[in-house]
Amino acid sequence: MSPTQPGPNSRPSNSLSPLIPSWLRSWWPAFFWAAVIFLFSTDTFSSEHTSRIIDPLLRWLLPSISAAGLEFANHLIRKSAHFTEYFIFCILLYHGIRATRRDSRSWHWSWALLAWFIAAFYSALDEVHQLYVPSRGPSPWDSLLDSTGAFFALLVLFVFYRRIMRLDSD
Repeated sequence: MSPTQPGPNSRPSNSLSPLIPSWLRSWWPAFFWAAVIFLFSTDTFSSEHTSRIIDPLLRWLLPSISAAGLEFANHLIRKSAHFTEYFIFCILLYHGIRATRRDSRSWHWSWALLAWFIAAFYSALDEVHQLYVPSRGPSPWDSLLDSTGAFFALLVLFVFYRRIMRLDSD
């Protein structure tokens, strides 16, 4: 095989790699998810609009559901979305922080606290944004739920990395 031909184990070069800074490659998932969260805070995803999708789906899955049960299930789904979107956001933030550090450790408490602080701050900003959306309103309880989702993400990451570290040392 000639030196100019790729070998069987060679990978194709990423031609965009020199064009995109490494910090952006590490942070784009968190930036993208922040934009998704912002989109979820618009009128399009208000309770009035999402109930048009959630209610028929719940009625199809649970044909005998009462009106009160439907309202409660809709509420639970919407609040679970708050928790889940910030759970994901915090994991992506931690990934961005970890990837841009020149440290071989997989877990560090200061990185976790910084990721949580950014998620909590963004949650508060998101509630301020909802002040300006006519069909939405700010809620400190939603912000607390968002921050709780971010905190649980860090607990999951901590357990995950501790298990990996324990397996690596065995």
